[in-house]
Amino acid sequence: MKATHIRAFVPCKDYQVSQAFYQALGFRLEFVSDEMMLAELGQCSLFLQRYYQTQWADNFMLQIMVDDIQDALETITSIRIPQIRYEGIRHERWGKVIYLWGPSGELLHITQLNPID
Repeated sequence: MKATHIRAFVPCKDYQVSQAFYQALGFRLEFVSDEMMLAELGQCSLFLQRYYQTQWADNFMLQIMVDDIQDALETITSIRIPQIRYEGIRHERWGKVIYLWGPSGELLHITQLNPID
């Protein structure tokens, strides 16, 4: 088997709010069905689905790799959706990360890895 792409199905407590959140992060949304949107950012994509279960959403995580963590922070701080929260840039031995909780409780790890020597 050769995989070419992996897409996660993101739970949405309030489908419209989740769409606005991912658009504010820079994702382009494409209609798939009444129950699902494809969200694309560069070569990356995921599905937003009109489905929510608290236990699942509260344990759902994604890592989004970025080239510029400061640019990501500026984008995050400009989002005006009250259901989200974030922690500022953390420096880890492997790189930098921002923890961003989406409107459905999903946790996004916005990550910039250290350059490889």
